[in-house]
Amino acid sequence: MSEQVKPMVKVKLQSINDLARFASSTTSMGHITYIVHFEENDKHVYGVFIVYRDYYRLYGVPMFYYIELEKPLSGKYVLFKTDDAGEHLDIDDRTKPGWIAIPIINLTEKPRELLD
Repeated sequence: MSEQVKPMVKVKLQSINDLARFASSTTSMGHITYIVHFEENDKHVYGVFIVYRDYYRLYGVPMFYYIELEKPLSGKYVLFKTDDAGEHLDIDDRTKPGWIAIPIINLTEKPRELLD
């Protein structure tokens, strides 16, 4: 019994805040999370790979949640925290106590799995 491998599902998000919120939520659930960055068509693509397990008969649905920016982010980490004043987002070269630090990994090219 051979099943066809399904392609990765790409989901474009509206903002860096949406990406940070999503990535920080997976980190807080114990997943190792990082944001990948590559250039495509003069845009800077930042995204998170996630595999949703046990989706019906499939053993995992690969997903890529991403944003496109005109300019690169100026830092090595997306820092995110929430408190009674709301959401806070920072891009920095260092981590900060009390913030969820999500590393940005710069790729030399677009991952093969994302080729259209």
